[in-house]
Amino acid sequence: MPFQPSYFKSDLFKVLSNPIRIQILDTLRQGEKSVNDIAQWLEVEASSVSQQLGILRRYNLVIGRREGNYVFYSISDNAIFKVLDAAMEVYNNHLLQVRDALEKQE
Repeated sequence: MPFQPSYFKSDLFKVLSNPIRIQILDTLRQGEKSVNDIAQWLEVEASSVSQQLGILRRYNLVIGRREGNYVFYSISDNAIFKVLDAAMEVYNNHLLQVRDALEKQE
């Protein structure tokens, strides 16, 4: 089967379905970070962060750079932030609709 954009999008949304992965991507907005830096920032075990980074790396959303015993991760394509920002906009719009509905009930 030839490469289909709809399959790519579906896979991308599957990868983004994990909240820790989204938090990792949002953390990397600030720039390159090590696994320990990310784990500390998110207050999550380093092993969990490392596992999720492996998935993000497999889908080419992050890249790693080795320096001595450490690997520093960064975003491979900043366009991913457009997707995350669009999701936040949808979320905010939803909250506004809920608030308006609640205000009408009062």
